[in-house]
Amino acid sequence: MQQASQELGLAARIIGLLVAIILTGIGIIFGFMQNVSVQIIILSAIATLVLFYWSWQFVLSQFIVDVSSGGPESSELRKVWSQYRMPLIGLAIALLVFLILSLTVNDFFNVWNVLSLLILLMIIVLTRTLGEQFQQNKSAFIGIMVLSGLFSVGAMNIDGFASSMNIKSMLLFASFLGIASIGQTLVALLGGLDLSIPFIIGAANVGLLYLIGHGVPPWLASLLVLLIGTGLGVVNGLLSFRLQGQALILTLGMGFAISGGVQILTSIGSAYSGNVFGAVPDWLSNLSSMNGSTFGIPFPPVIGIWALISLVLIVGMRVTVYGRYLYALGVNRTSASRVMISELKYWVLVYAMSGFFAASTGSLLLGWSGGGFIGVGDQYLFLTLAAVVVGGTSLLGGQGGYGFTVIGVLVLQVLSSFLVGIGLSFQGQQFIFGLLILPMVALYARSPHIRTQI
Repeated sequence: MQQASQELGLAARIIGLLVAIILTGIGIIFGFMQNVSVQIIILSAIATLVLFYWSWQFVLSQFIVDVSSGGPESSELRKVWSQYRMPLIGLAIALLVFLILSLTVNDFFNVWNVLSLLILLMIIVLTRTLGEQFQQNKSAFIGIMVLSGLFSVGAMNIDGFASSMNIKSMLLFASFLGIASIGQTLVALLGGLDLSIPFIIGAANVGLLYLIGHGVPPWLASLLVLLIGTGLGVVNGLLSFRLQGQALILTLGMGFAISGGVQILTSIGSAYSGNVFGAVPDWLSNLSSMNGSTFGIPFPPVIGIWALISLVLIVGMRVTVYGRYLYALGVNRTSASRVMISELKYWVLVYAMSGFFAASTGSLLLGWSGGGFIGVGDQYLFLTLAAVVVGGTSLLGGQGGYGFTVIGVLVLQVLSSFLVGIGLSFQGQQFIFGLLILPMVALYARSPHIRTQI
């Protein structure tokens, strides 16, 4: 036992020495690239080698303890590492990324970026320390901290980020995503998924302008599109209920069928491959455009509509019988059925609402864009799921809510605006969103499902 411990300590020291030599070599290379004097390079190399190896030895002594010699079984540093491992890793990654960017990007090292780094580090620390005090709403607390940090960093580094025009723009696009995510949240609370949402959005967007172009009164065309969207949601609900466990594939297949059918219908006698052009009613444009006004106030009505729907859903899910029954089914379907809660009824209802709000989003997007495009909902395949996951609603059902999704929507929208502001491409934005979702899923997946805690 003692010999094994000694061999492990020797191997760790050798690794530390090798890492110190590598870092010293990198520093020497950067020194010559920056045309630093030879004396400074030599002194810096010696300091790097000595300080890193000494630090390595100090940290190593806290973790590799010779118990046979009477030493303590667990040092204070080891206890801190065990308790705060993930935040410390996050701090190290943030510092490493900042160091790399400072060395490789001209003028990156400035006072605003340093302040941004400090805000990011503060968020990591507060999320880990204060988050334990908010166990029941931990995901909401984390989301609010991330949202505040992102907005602060964007306001300091991007001109016009905190302007009223940009805030109005972010809220406008957040409204579209927020309304589209309503159905996904409700379905997720029941333990399902609806991948037909983006296809219904695109079909409603094209179908509404197609009906208006053929002489159907705009109000009637809008009502028909919403009814059809609800009907498609009902079909999704019935089929996915009968084929439990296959909701993901089933709704995806239904979405492709809807999209293809609408393109076939609208392309008859047209040369635009299913896309539709025409005059959008003024009232619909006013609802969704940046220049829209609410009772004479220059504020897009769709933002107010989303806020009202959010308030009704958040309150309703907590105080109404419908909301309590939905959570009960998400927690344990068998127990819920024993108290006469109809699983079929609620399963079909949430999918019907998902279809309704997806069709609503497609109609509102028509007022924003001014033209029908079948692919307008493509990005929502990823973003609705991202909003639900980032907000902290469990995809296993029974935990979370639309209030959490609202936070997730705002986080994604502020992050998207920030990435656009720094000139990142759409592909780069998708990459960052993916990196954001991975740790959030890992964080919430570590918590046991609520049914195991009852």
